[in-house]
Amino acid sequence: MNHPTRVSATCAPLYSVGLYVGEALKRYAFGDPHPFGPDRLDAFWNCLSASGLDQRLTLLKPVSADLGEVERFHTIEHIERVRTLSRNGKGCLDAGDTPAFRGILEAGLLVVGSTLDACRRIARCEFRRIFIPIAGLHHARRGAAAGFCAFNDIGVAIEALRAEHSVSRIGYVDIDAHHGDGVYYGFEDDPDVLVADLHEDGRFLYPGSGLAHEVGRGRARGSKLNIEMPPGAGDAEFMTEWPRVEAFLRNTRPEFLIFQCGADSIAGDPITHLRYTPAAHRHAAASLCRIADELGHGKLLALGGGGYNRTNLALAWTEVVRAMVES
Repeated sequence: MNHPTRVSATCAPLYSVGLYVGEALKRYAFGDPHPFGPDRLDAFWNCLSASGLDQRLTLLKPVSADLGEVERFHTIEHIERVRTLSRNGKGCLDAGDTPAFRGILEAGLLVVGSTLDACRRIARCEFRRIFIPIAGLHHARRGAAAGFCAFNDIGVAIEALRAEHSVSRIGYVDIDAHHGDGVYYGFEDDPDVLVADLHEDGRFLYPGSGLAHEVGRGRARGSKLNIEMPPGAGDAEFMTEWPRVEAFLRNTRPEFLIFQCGADSIAGDPITHLRYTPAAHRHAAASLCRIADELGHGKLLALGGGGYNRTNLALAWTEVVRAMVES
């Protein structure tokens, strides 16, 4: 995969939408027959470049986080466990979904670091929108890996935005088929992290959470929105429910938007049961761009998340980029 390089850390961007690509991001992947393989990035890039949209983007290099940054969300004990298993390259980081391999620590730090770098660039108004295909690892808890996710780059990013950039209210929108439990429970009692998560009903799909009555806890009650979609739900059902997400964001008025646009909600994914088309992802991305502009800041970071049918993820993520470019 040959990605042209158009920007360095010191160059002014050519376009207002950035994209993180490069061989380094492929390091966060698991071997055959694991569904989260290294070819996911190539599938997306081939589709994107065939569309010509790559010529309207500023391409950015992956960046590695340091362990101190990861500690903003994760416990030291969890980080040390990942470090040990990364060195040994044996065993699993969780109950069996997330196998260890030599270098998984460094690969995870590249995902976290790229997400952090994107947040900083958007917060400093270098870009209005950025997309990172291999990112959005929304299952990892503060103290544990889960569901293909060694670290939760979203959780780290939320903490960093508040600590480094004084962003008080952060909106997180997730349309991955799986509930973003690591983000939800990581901030369940935080009223300033505004979560809208539209996912397959947890009675039928991992991680079995994200029920409609989960709306935040204590003083954060009402700051979270979980929408359960029945297995087999398609674009019509998505379009029916999506206005609830828009109303939630307009009411809560976040100062920065993070969008996890997992493509495992597209029809034909091997491990889920929703039946959206890429049009749903384009609609969601265009809507979030519009809302970000209405709120006066225009700040949107989109993260690829899940998706295990290569054609699906390539098309869905390309449509997300298209919406960001054309907004």
